[in-house]
Amino acid sequence: MQAALISVLMLFSSLPQTLPQERKIVWKPVQFAIVRFNDSEPQAWNIYHAEKHNVLLMKLWKRYLVIDIKEQEVYEVDPQTVKPQGENVEWSLSDMPSDPIETSEWKERDAGLVERIRFRFGKNGHFLDIELPLKPNGKIAY
Repeated sequence: MQAALISVLMLFSSLPQTLPQERKIVWKPVQFAIVRFNDSEPQAWNIYHAEKHNVLLMKLWKRYLVIDIKEQEVYEVDPQTVKPQGENVEWSLSDMPSDPIETSEWKERDAGLVERIRFRFGKNGHFLDIELPLKPNGKIAY
């Protein structure tokens, strides 16, 4: 019995140890969003959403940020892991860094037909303002 068990364990240990890759998620642009960086519009930006409504992928100049609204955390993503596909981008949550960027003064509020998110990078850094469209019933429009 023990010999059979040992041979089975040896057989499984000799098989290649490949883990299935987490699938890439297609992120679609958020239409009609407004972004301000220190009270002025950045020259190059876009905001993307996936199935999960409280997580956004944002391109800000040459940087990509993941913004977790629910947890009030921001992560900087390696831009080489984000693959453009027309107006969409492809990126996997498995490429998420382990540590968020330091942020402070996080504020969220509904302002009519938009949800406004504002936070500061670090304690004395730049402000980022994002306005996301809402439906008339107050639900997210993307």
